[in-house]
Amino acid sequence: MVDQLEKLWDYDAVEPGQSGSPTTVTVTKEDISWYALVAQNFSSRFTPSGTCQEWPSVAMPTMVLTYAPLLREEIAEANGFVALEWSTTARRQTPFAKCEIRWSRGVLAGDTITSTRRVLEKYVRRGSRFVTFRVEATNQNGEEVARYDYNCIFDYAKDPKDPPREPRKAWPSSPDTPRERFSWEAVRDVGDQLSPLNIQASQENIDEKDAFRLAGKHNPINIHTDEEFARRSMFGGTVVSGGAAMSYVDQMLQKSFTLGSFHGGRLLLRAIEPFRAGDTVTFQGELTSRGDMTTTEDGGSQRVIECRIKGVNQRGDLVNMSDATLILKGLGAEY
Repeated sequence: MVDQLEKLWDYDAVEPGQSGSPTTVTVTKEDISWYALVAQNFSSRFTPSGTCQEWPSVAMPTMVLTYAPLLREEIAEANGFVALEWSTTARRQTPFAKCEIRWSRGVLAGDTITSTRRVLEKYVRRGSRFVTFRVEATNQNGEEVARYDYNCIFDYAKDPKDPPREPRKAWPSSPDTPRERFSWEAVRDVGDQLSPLNIQASQENIDEKDAFRLAGKHNPINIHTDEEFARRSMFGGTVVSGGAAMSYVDQMLQKSFTLGSFHGGRLLLRAIEPFRAGDTVTFQGELTSRGDMTTTEDGGSQRVIECRIKGVNQRGDLVNMSDATLILKGLGAEY
């Protein structure tokens, strides 16, 4: 009966190469500011007036998930199907598993971004079935600004995640005090600790983050904002989105590195345990490697460094794990 009513875009119907229509978004200072606000990033550099002389209003790298959104439902529709998240007969979520963002240049207020999206691959691992999507974004000059691979669980083999448990141990709260941001000259030793970040996830903030979009339709029935729908999911309740979790890692890195570090780089986040409404997650990290100094085309210098970041909740659960690669500008670059 379901197949007669809807042609569902389930795992068997998904095929690599299926694509949706391109989208075009002009990014404004207000968009950049509002994205930072819903990501709980209150730095003055993201206010509409801006405080950075070189980049008066530059988007957080993870904002690519908003100005170049995934739009699974549009890929499904373009290929004659109904996405599971939009089904009226068999609605269910295809949750976030991991995402890797690579960015090659900053996106500034006034940039017009065109993005394309397609199915990259699908595979089975330990009984669960996954689909990876690729989104690529270019600016008004035809230059690639970023791309990302977004991995979803279409069918899971494990039992639904347990509901929240009583605290089993106290997780030490790190002082959230400002530190000097690393520049090229300041990076010394592998193992240097990054400035930590504590994020408390309220349902109100989750709702605001979910509602903020620059392209595509908003589906209010999802595991982030609809409690009844979320209780029937593998998580048993509402959870922070993978994109929101990535924005918190993005913010944490900006506490330790100058904006020049975000001219190019990579961020990979893997979801481990649900980041639930009401949780407080501490993001802590360290430098794991550093590359040799190289000379750029304009005669400047740069160093490639890598970091590992762990997000741990108040119960001591490892919520997510991230790896980041950043390009640090040398010779006193401050932006």
